[in-house]
Amino acid sequence: MEFTQVSDLDFNISRVTLGTWAIGGWQWGGTNEQESIDTILKALNMGVTTIDTAPIYGFGKSEELVGKAVKEYGNRDEIQIATKLGLEWDENENVERNTSRERILKEFEDSLRRLQTDYIDIYQIHWPDLKNDFKETASTMLQLLDRGKIKAIGASNFSVEQMEEFQKYAPIHIAQPPYNLFERGIEKDVLPYCNKNNISLLTYGALCRGLLSGKMDEDWEFKKGDLRKNTDPKFQGETFKKHLRAVDKLKEYASEELDQTVLNLAVRWILDKGVDSAIWGARRPEQVTFDEVAGWKLTDKQIEEIESIVEEIVEDPIAPAFMAPPE
Repeated sequence: MEFTQVSDLDFNISRVTLGTWAIGGWQWGGTNEQESIDTILKALNMGVTTIDTAPIYGFGKSEELVGKAVKEYGNRDEIQIATKLGLEWDENENVERNTSRERILKEFEDSLRRLQTDYIDIYQIHWPDLKNDFKETASTMLQLLDRGKIKAIGASNFSVEQMEEFQKYAPIHIAQPPYNLFERGIEKDVLPYCNKNNISLLTYGALCRGLLSGKMDEDWEFKKGDLRKNTDPKFQGETFKKHLRAVDKLKEYASEELDQTVLNLAVRWILDKGVDSAIWGARRPEQVTFDEVAGWKLTDKQIEEIESIVEEIVEDPIAPAFMAPPE
């Protein structure tokens, strides 16, 4: 496993982070608790040290499973737990943004309880909340940092302008935007800004919700409640077929030019584009093959060829904004 330092802080994260959104079950057609725990344990045993979760992933379920797995594994001080704040929900699963001081402090204690820990390594604002003053949010986060309750402050799904405003009141050590071969919007601004300002990039959606796994076809069946079937336009009609054609071409390139799978190509591409750690979601142990992206790199020429394949087939990329909760 490869590792990298977080911003200017005195701790490292693994360059592949285990993502646990799907493990939470909500919007992914349910979950299997033991299978989920086994998945987390396999990742840890493989050398992954960083786990990304959030309260909204299954309305606490993902955090609970991460907490159980980490407790079973032990060595808490060698693991970096990244979780989030700022989304609240009601009994009907309606979700809205809330980063008020009161909400942050409540969420923090709830997360500690579910994760069975007394500190959080990376605490991230899940989505920018424009109803609340950034000063209130940032100052609350800074207090948690100064008290040693968290080790790093993160901002997920923030624009450059929002990060600049937030940093008037508190530092940002980690940014978590979406990034993969089909969703490359951050290349225009967020990626170069973070690289220039020593903000570590922990990007999500490495496999574009399974598209880049190389396992899907036009007849793929999604479980009831799976957001890909009902919400994500990349998985609808002709757009889905077009993305699958691009994956087939990438699969061919990965095999012939690199002797790799398209899945490994997709993650390695992210790591070689200036990203510190790529979040790789898994919900079953057999999906944990993270070690296969370590120890090799893509050349500039190969990166150019890979991007050309996608650009020739997917002429009009769809941004992942459809996943944003209401402001």
